[in-house]
Amino acid sequence: MAGKPRSSAKSSPKPFPKLPHADGDGNHIHNEILLGLPIQEREMLLAKLEFVRLKTHHVLHEPGDTLKSAYFCDTGLVSILSVFPDGKSVEVGLVGKEGFVGLPLVAGFRTAPTRAIAQIEATAFRVDSEALMVILRQCPKLERRLQQFSQVHAMQVTQIAACNRLHEVNERLARWLLMSADRIGSNSVPLTQEFLAQMLGTRRSSVTVAAGMLEKAGLITHSRGDVQIIDRPKLEEAACECYGIMQRQLEKWRSDAD
Repeated sequence: MAGKPRSSAKSSPKPFPKLPHADGDGNHIHNEILLGLPIQEREMLLAKLEFVRLKTHHVLHEPGDTLKSAYFCDTGLVSILSVFPDGKSVEVGLVGKEGFVGLPLVAGFRTAPTRAIAQIEATAFRVDSEALMVILRQCPKLERRLQQFSQVHAMQVTQIAACNRLHEVNERLARWLLMSADRIGSNSVPLTQEFLAQMLGTRRSSVTVAAGMLEKAGLITHSRGDVQIIDRPKLEEAACECYGIMQRQLEKWRSDAD
């Protein structure tokens, strides 16, 4: 008795498994706010997000701009700057993979009070402001996470303002390098001294002297466009107390949120 005829059709290839921490296009998700959402809220939000690449010094918004989009930072670093009428600016906040750019929208405000600029090449998940407002009403966990981040950001802005007023440039530089390394997950910070001076609100010559002091102590090495942290524990000792104050407050709030 003849056996059943064998089918000549080839079996369909199995689809690639969906990555647990990636969007529908396979872009890996590093943003801690997105990763902390319940799966239902994350899927709802991801449907409205666009993965974008930000070049160095790309401006996300200027003071007074209508916020048409918000950004969940994924890689890289975004500086939040306070800009004065004469054009001078000073950094008042740093946002990396832990955060979000566009916080006024969470409170129902539409305009930006600050400048947001990519310090180094970065990636982010961009969401239209109108879509975000709708999603926030449907995603209570997302709304809570963004409210919590707004408090973290406000605490950071307050501490940095005090730091810029009270502490020496070398202490502030050490604090800034530590904050940047935390947010990009690397001990290599690819920035020029000119840009560091702008971030710290001081002269380039002052940054050169401060970086030289840290390098002579064996804490960092620096060349044009790159700073390497060599001895992080000692760099923490060299930083002003502001870094420790902010870290301890973050730990307290994380415990409160658990």
